[in-house]
Amino acid sequence: MTLTEFRYIVAVAREQHFGRAAEACFVSQPTLSVGVKKLEEQLGVIIFERSKSDVKVTPQGQRIVEQAQAILEQVDQLKLEASENSDQLEGALKIGAIFTIGPYLFPNLVPELRRIAPKMPLHIDEDYTHNLKTKLRNGELDAIFIALPFDEAEIDTIPLYEEEFLALLPPKHPWIKKDKLYLADIADEVMIMLGAGHCFRDQVLEACPQCRDNSLNPQKDWITGSSLETIRHMVASGLGVSVIPASAADYHNEKLSLVVKPFSQPVPSRKIAIAFRRSFPRKDALQLLQKAVNPSLMHGTEVI
Repeated sequence: MTLTEFRYIVAVAREQHFGRAAEACFVSQPTLSVGVKKLEEQLGVIIFERSKSDVKVTPQGQRIVEQAQAILEQVDQLKLEASENSDQLEGALKIGAIFTIGPYLFPNLVPELRRIAPKMPLHIDEDYTHNLKTKLRNGELDAIFIALPFDEAEIDTIPLYEEEFLALLPPKHPWIKKDKLYLADIADEVMIMLGAGHCFRDQVLEACPQCRDNSLNPQKDWITGSSLETIRHMVASGLGVSVIPASAADYHNEKLSLVVKPFSQPVPSRKIAIAFRRSFPRKDALQLLQKAVNPSLMHGTEVI
């Protein structure tokens, strides 16, 4: 078995397609297919389940792909350590974030990283947590910004900051006169929430069981939106109320005349962290990424 064969299977797992994997590895598809087949025969394991329409990693194959990824990263680390003039802040850093973090973190983070590490281009991705997790494990991303808890084998996290949840109200709503709200109060309102798949939705429902349990509130009226920006406009139209993370509070359009209100104790919140593969060799880049995050630039956040 060779490092080249390891690169082949990592690429196939990432692309889920032999043709695209071959292009990514700059080889012909027959060459890549032969290399993958040879590795499978040497290990006595079927790594990929093939069909005419797609390619899937088998359960045994997933463990092999993850180990191959770790080995390739260890080789990269050896190369770095072997070079006297190696600089971990050179070369692209691929980072991702969930949809409810990226728009409010990246506008401050990216310029700061460009300032302190001009030789480190950034590749940015936004996605759902489960998709980011897969991309991280497959090596498509080097680090991701997620909400805790995030428990994955061979994945470490660095806690960054904690932010409160805030109520988002339309203009002229009677609650505007209140200093603070109780989270349970929103169970009696028409709720505008993110759709299934967004972890922020799950966190809000966990903090407010009354909003989730129809047996407690059988008349509960729901509206779902695909993004916080869409939800803002629906709230401004008077369709209902919503809950947003504090970092998003300063990003609403002033023309919408939206109002944000804090919640009374216990205040719902979430903790944000960087997740990365334990085997990722560029630890200096990760430390710089952590340093570049400045919670003070985001409303309602606190370093943890």
